[in-house]
Amino acid sequence: MVSARVSSNRREPQQERSRLTRERLLRATIDALAADGWAAATVAAVAERAGVSRGAAQHHFPTRESLITAALEQVFDDLTTAADSKFGAAAASDGEITPARVLAAVQRVVEVYTGTEFKAALQVWAAAASDPALRTLILPLEAKFARAAHQRTMSAMGVSPADEKGHRLVQATLDFARGLGLADTLTDDSARRAQVVDTWCEQIAVALGADGTA
Repeated sequence: MVSARVSSNRREPQQERSRLTRERLLRATIDALAADGWAAATVAAVAERAGVSRGAAQHHFPTRESLITAALEQVFDDLTTAADSKFGAAAASDGEITPARVLAAVQRVVEVYTGTEFKAALQVWAAAASDPALRTLILPLEAKFARAAHQRTMSAMGVSPADEKGHRLVQATLDFARGLGLADTLTDDSARRAQVVDTWCEQIAVALGADGTA
């Protein structure tokens, strides 16, 4: 009985180390994609970035395909979680739409689309344009994130699910934020972006009747 407990206690730290190593490899893959692009995200390069031996990396991810697949799933899980965490606290039960509420919601969604995870996702999307297998993998993950982002943004703005015009305006906001995220991959345009976001929010608030002129 004692021997069994000792064996179990030994396995637990090993399992924890294995989990942490896997997480480090996935985070390093996402960082490599975001910072250096698709070509840089090889098993060897990721292992070096993560401070893990190549052998240990290949134990978890024998091929580049398995590494990218796992990292891609992590990217969209992170994006969906970001949508949940950033918008969850902003959702109110009264559904009242105000300019301040619209601004807060748009700023949150822009943060999601200008973050590291989105930059990593962009690299994979570009590669998937000429890789049907990768595209097949991406589409359901992207659709899941898109649904979560849309639902959370609707709620954060106070837009009713039955409001068709509001539904389209929120989708336009997500497309707008995606464009800002794309622009941010080449240069830091945060100053210009802030002005554009303010102007967009003013227009959205008017269109949603937040200024009392529905």
